[in-house]
Amino acid sequence: MAPAAVIVVPVDKNWEFKQLDKEDAEFLPVSQFPTNVHLDLIHHKIIPDPFIGKNELDVQWVGEAQWVYKTTFKGQPVPEGAKAVLAFDGLDTFATVKVNGTTILETDNMFNPERVEVTGLLKEENELVISFDSAYLRGWKLVEKYPEHKWGVWNGDNSRLAVRKAQYHWGWDWGPALLTCGPWRPINLEIYETRLADLSFDSTISENLKSAGIKATAEVEGPGGKVKFELSLDGEQVAAQTADANGSGSVTVSFHLDNPSLWYPFRYGEQPLYTLTATILSGDDEISSISKRIGLRRAELVQQPLLDQPGTSFFFRVNNIPIYCGGSDWIPADNFIPRITAQKYYEWISLIRDGNQFMVRVWGGGIYEEQAFYDACDELGVLVWQDFMFGCGNYPAWPELRKSIDREARENVKLLRHHPSIVIWAGNNEDYQYQESAGLTYDFENKDAESWLQTDFPARYIYEKILSDACAELIPSTFYHPGSPWGAGRDTHDATVGDIHQWNVWHGTQEKWQDFDKLSGRFVSEFGMQAFPDVKTIDAYLPLGKDDPDRYPQSSTVDFHNKADGHERRIALYLVENMRYAPDPLEQFVYSTQLMQAECLASAYRLWKRQWKGPGREYNAGALVWQINDCWPVTSWSIVDFYLRPKHAFYTVKREMAPVSAGITRKIHKHPRDKYTRVYIDTETKIEVWGSNLTLEDLTVDVVLKAWDVTTGELTLEKKIAEGLVLPENRSTEVGALDVPVREKGKGEENKIVVTAYIVQNGKQIARYVNWPEPLKYVHLQKPKELKVVLNDDATAVDISAEVPVKGVALECEDDAVKFDDNLVDIVPGEVVSIAVKGATKETKISTRYLGMI
Repeated sequence: MAPAAVIVVPVDKNWEFKQLDKEDAEFLPVSQFPTNVHLDLIHHKIIPDPFIGKNELDVQWVGEAQWVYKTTFKGQPVPEGAKAVLAFDGLDTFATVKVNGTTILETDNMFNPERVEVTGLLKEENELVISFDSAYLRGWKLVEKYPEHKWGVWNGDNSRLAVRKAQYHWGWDWGPALLTCGPWRPINLEIYETRLADLSFDSTISENLKSAGIKATAEVEGPGGKVKFELSLDGEQVAAQTADANGSGSVTVSFHLDNPSLWYPFRYGEQPLYTLTATILSGDDEISSISKRIGLRRAELVQQPLLDQPGTSFFFRVNNIPIYCGGSDWIPADNFIPRITAQKYYEWISLIRDGNQFMVRVWGGGIYEEQAFYDACDELGVLVWQDFMFGCGNYPAWPELRKSIDREARENVKLLRHHPSIVIWAGNNEDYQYQESAGLTYDFENKDAESWLQTDFPARYIYEKILSDACAELIPSTFYHPGSPWGAGRDTHDATVGDIHQWNVWHGTQEKWQDFDKLSGRFVSEFGMQAFPDVKTIDAYLPLGKDDPDRYPQSSTVDFHNKADGHERRIALYLVENMRYAPDPLEQFVYSTQLMQAECLASAYRLWKRQWKGPGREYNAGALVWQINDCWPVTSWSIVDFYLRPKHAFYTVKREMAPVSAGITRKIHKHPRDKYTRVYIDTETKIEVWGSNLTLEDLTVDVVLKAWDVTTGELTLEKKIAEGLVLPENRSTEVGALDVPVREKGKGEENKIVVTAYIVQNGKQIARYVNWPEPLKYVHLQKPKELKVVLNDDATAVDISAEVPVKGVALECEDDAVKFDDNLVDIVPGEVVSIAVKGATKETKISTRYLGMI
């Protein structure tokens, strides 16, 4: 008798929960499914929303309690020879699972899916009960069990290192401590005799991109049959093949495609996604089927000697195109993951793409993200750097934990390996930096993996053995990087190899952001500057909103919504170094911090992208800002806040990563007339001008400079400094250097001159950058007599102009439905800056804010 088709029944109804270690607790219905305990407690008003005020403090007991979830579900007929399996996609974290009173599973890893056969246990009506122990308390018990390990962390506490759970749940320097538990991913009942357990593929794209070889493999569980493989594009079949399973459990076929439709990062090509389907056949009947959307691309990480600098490159090449990977780092978009919808993921990735960010790094202290996250990256052409889930500590590696981690790695690589957007896996976040900081043992030349387990840094075995082996076996064509930052076993701060995290602006030595060109690396995968979120976001977390007595920048509640140590001093330092500001009103202070962040991050992208010089001179090949997003409403390094409201840095980064951009920097040169003198010194201030062309065409352009006296608005220079200049494809090109145009040298007038560079092609401006004297606090900014902000007749654009130079004009609107395509623009006399707008009407009220208005 032919096997029946696989039956999959979601177990997602009638769920209830209660506190297990409280005698009088009663079961209550859950708020949603999948779920976690905080969501359900908030729903029933048992706890207040921890994102409001200081409520986080009042809900800490939740993470130290025990909880139980239960439901009932109907049994399904199990044909002879078939079996029933309960499939748990994710249980958070220490769970004991019972079916009809029989324990079937105990878990200790949030990231591992579980499958348990329950054929002999099912009845007509079945009870499923899942008890969750406290991950926090279980973690501390494990710490005590292994006192010989040298425990230590940055962020959270040591107990998190012992628990395979999202590490940010212990709190981080941007997020609250909210130790969740619960069935956080779907649960299904499956009935089958034979099923497809997995479908994978490996592809090889010829160097000339004219052909593709695809090896597809289906894993069959149960008696074999025929497996049909189909490859289609846009609903049209392009290849098909049927093979016998032959009881081997694994079936592999190969396809060859001529002129394949290749997947590219956005702006460099399209994102065609083939559908690869495998189906078990019994005669003409389909028994089990899996489909995955895949992209065909040739992706490489290039590390090779540079022409005239030490070390090696570190750049990504996709379909033979070197990509300057401007982008950002991603943390989980909520502390309560089950409520993040697929639509929300799509909105986030759309925002990343709209911001001209080519890469997003999934940081190692969160989760292996939901399929919807990577689906959006695939569809929108955003590259993904994927960390394994380890971060900021010295992880233990006892045998049972190593086994769990090995399974975690393999399960999650299998779940994600079909996504064309993922171009690198990295072993951890900053654990090698922690090793250096704590003086733990690391001898790169020692390749005896077993000996690493005997050192005080046993996690090396995880990163350079377990994870490395899993990737080599399962995704041999995707680059594996032992950690971030990491480079050839050298000091993690070595800027000549691998990637670095550049935190000497904000953290570390607290350098000036104007010196980012001296703080570069081959690939900077973290750097950042804090800013307050939108005022509407602050009002949302203040218990009394706009009427809250804590509605001021230094209040207790506002400080509570910034988890970074020393944030008060650091924000104040960078503000006071750079601009005049006042803490009142709140709106202007928020603006000042966002201007500070915007200037800082734009400086980094602009100066580092200048070092993308073409073949053999990829001195800097990427900048990923920490961070794109938040997990709750907070002041942090994010450039978009929890509610998807962009901070002003989002727009300055967007401009720096445009297809074509202009750059200017000022350099002061001092020439003493004598060997020993403090008096007779000639000083000159030079401006250096360059253009960055990230397109794949050489551009013939003119470069025009204009300059104005900031105090009078008088034009002091208008000069075409390059005519018919070729900006070669995909690199930055130096244009020239000249003195700051002043009426009289030696009088300090350089600090009054604003210089703008325009790149013009065929008479049309294609790039513009306004350079100001710095620090801005020394500049005698003038309030414009007439700052014109005009919404056009069809409410699709806002035109801005002024008679004097104006720094950082920000457009603001109370209506969140109104979206600006750009913001925080510098205005100079004689020109109109037009900003596209969506969601506006002629009645929309748009206000402005700028530096020096208060």
